[in-house]
Amino acid sequence: MNRPLPEKTCVTCGRRMVWRAKWRNVWEEVRYCSDRCRGSKPDSADELLEVAILEELSSRKRGASICPSEIARKQFPVDWRERMEEVRQAARRLVASGRIEITQGGQVVDPSTAKGPIRLRLKE
Repeated sequence: MNRPLPEKTCVTCGRRMVWRAKWRNVWEEVRYCSDRCRGSKPDSADELLEVAILEELSSRKRGASICPSEIARKQFPVDWRERMEEVRQAARRLVASGRIEITQGGQVVDPSTAKGPIRLRLKE
């Protein structure tokens, strides 16, 4: 019987990482999914995005969702389209911490594999 491989969440992008043989001896120390993520560790600006998402969701009625572009437009009015991935990363980190859910068509989806438009809502 095959056991599922262990998983972790990347500290930077919030995507799910699955155990790899090359990580056999260092799995406990693995925190980043790639060199790119290791080079762009979350900082205070990333934490502010997470706070902005939580504040916006908290200001809505229970069960309401928001589009990540709402956060991007408020935080980066000039170049919000180019900064959308930063907002999506913040949302994935919040999912990993159990604070929000990412949905598509009203259904909760895996943030690591979701493609296309997504919505964010507080976890119930």
